[in-house]
Amino acid sequence: MALRFGADVSTAETDYGTVLLDERSGDYWELNPTGTLVIKTLLDGGDEGDAVDALVARFDIDRPQAAQDVAALVQELRASGLAA
Repeated sequence: MALRFGADVSTAETDYGTVLLDERSGDYWELNPTGTLVIKTLLDGGDEGDAVDALVARFDIDRPQAAQDVAALVQELRASGLAA
């Protein structure tokens, strides 16, 4: 499923990844380059499988670990209320 950030979430790319700001709470989240690749893939309409493929293609990571990492990030973003 594609990912959408809430209207109160701002994003900014940095030299080190992506920073997310929850404007409701003032909390910041910093994503490393792998997290950035995952959210870019999902925001562009890809699903979790596409994000796993992107991680495996770009980084030295095996498919089971990539799938676990993608699922954990998506779950945390949704549980925090940042994403739907």
